[in-house]
Amino acid sequence: MTAIELYNTATRRKERLKPLDPRNVRIYVCGPTVYDRAHLGNARPVVVFDVLFRLLRHVYGAEHVTYARNYTDIDDKIIARAEATGRKVREITDETIRWYEEDMEAGLGTLPPTHKPRATEYLGQMIAMIERLIAKGHAYAVDGEVFFRVRSDPRYGRLSGRTLEGMRAGERVEVDPRKEDPMDFVLWKPSDIEGAAFPSPWGMGRPGWHIECSAMAEELLGERFDIHGGGRDLIFPHHENEIAQSLCAHGLESGGAEGMARIWMHNEMLQVEGKKMSKSLGNFFTVRDLLDRGIPGEVIRFMLLSTHYRKPMDWTEAKVREAEETLRRWRGLVEGTEPAAEVAMAVVDALADDLNTPLVLAQLHEMARAGRAAELKANAALMGLLGDELGGWERAPQAGADVAARIEKLLAARLAARKAKDFARADAIREGFTAAGVVIKDTPEGTVWELAPDFDPAKLEALD
Repeated sequence: MTAIELYNTATRRKERLKPLDPRNVRIYVCGPTVYDRAHLGNARPVVVFDVLFRLLRHVYGAEHVTYARNYTDIDDKIIARAEATGRKVREITDETIRWYEEDMEAGLGTLPPTHKPRATEYLGQMIAMIERLIAKGHAYAVDGEVFFRVRSDPRYGRLSGRTLEGMRAGERVEVDPRKEDPMDFVLWKPSDIEGAAFPSPWGMGRPGWHIECSAMAEELLGERFDIHGGGRDLIFPHHENEIAQSLCAHGLESGGAEGMARIWMHNEMLQVEGKKMSKSLGNFFTVRDLLDRGIPGEVIRFMLLSTHYRKPMDWTEAKVREAEETLRRWRGLVEGTEPAAEVAMAVVDALADDLNTPLVLAQLHEMARAGRAAELKANAALMGLLGDELGGWERAPQAGADVAARIEKLLAARLAARKAKDFARADAIREGFTAAGVVIKDTPEGTVWELAPDFDPAKLEALD
């Protein structure tokens, strides 16, 4: 059987994956807080761990892998969105989960996890874990709020490498006079907000963020499992606090991070054109923004896999164009070809070496250059590429220079009409585009366009 080696954040080295039970390899990945569309940075761990999921299924068999990725459907941001819009919490979270799955599964071609737990469906397990922590002296209740007693865990900081003495009081937590120690964090907090208040031994309230994943992971995967993943920004405090809660609840306070998960994996962050993605810089966009701009989901997926998951990734327009051209060539090569019966061992070995997706893409490039279409199609599938579910976009007609110039001229006329408040003229141009098969999208950066499969140049020429 293929030996899989993965970088373990807890030990700072690559380690061979030795499943607790090879008949049930278990992985947990922290999912989104569901209050808005997922941005591109949110998509990186989803695609990275989707490839790991595919690798594990290939090596151990699909029926022997269990993958859980949660939804945090109760949180301050969700409550703020509900209060700002007057909508119910559940209405917002249901809608956002639907968007998320449309963008990640249908849009980027990720496989659905085995389990997709919502935090609000596991409140009983969270309350039971909190009660265990109180009984063991690791947590305490004050005025309907429950705090985890950080100094009761002798190895707190085992994942991040931080020490309590080295942490500044109040860092990333609210200073609360009811706490025994500024570093203590909340397990349960009072709430009387509709849709965000649940009965508990400490009164109506809701769980803290960290306890959610500990309770859901234990319920779905057991006290110990094989891999825990997420973005690098989750190492501290979220994953650190998860480990502390779980080990203390299980009576393993003096143990290491492997007492919860044997391997801890974290992907690096994402930049846009060399800068941190932020709304203030105007370079912030969601996956849906990209899809609506006409960037195929397969191209987005290719981009996210083109940089090793432990290195910062830089999203640039030049790289997007290059990825699209590559995939268009590959799809032209494999069209009508049945995939080879087996995946190349070199590809499996590359992925088994800490998910070396850039090396796999280099190997796929070599197959394409050699015209080995059947091999290319079979091996790309392990990366979630060149499958039917993300196909079709490459068949869209390409605009020549004359067509592109005419479209740009008409867009300029439409913009001028809108500025002159000649909305009838602006609407007529837009309707003409639709009839001709030119898809336009107005964005904060301007209007973008692409040709639909039913593009009719004659109808475009008929536009004044």
